[in-house]
Amino acid sequence: MERNDLGERLLNFAVWVIKLVEALPNTIAGRRIGDQLLRSGTSPGANYEEAQGAESHTDFTHKMQIALKEMRETGYWLRVIHRAEVLPQHRLSELIDESEQLKKILSKAVATAKGKAKE
Repeated sequence: MERNDLGERLLNFAVWVIKLVEALPNTIAGRRIGDQLLRSGTSPGANYEEAQGAESHTDFTHKMQIALKEMRETGYWLRVIHRAEVLPQHRLSELIDESEQLKKILSKAVATAKGKAKE
């Protein structure tokens, strides 16, 4: 996977999250979960972009770790929405799947970056 491909996937994911948050009910829970999901779901792409301009290998690795951490949190909030049946299953299944795929990709990227730091 080329860097641009991952960057595009993260950008598309952020847009998808924004649209999902807009569909959440205007309740106390919907607003709070929406705030958390919006923050964590748009952060991985921004941190990935920052990593591309990192000042050092350590800086790159750190920013990629943040992107991974935020993707994990996003997956959590998506599962909360699913389990609480806040939105229909069909609105969530593809997004949850994409968050899992992106988490795996970011996890491998972090592991690779950490491995290169040891060399």
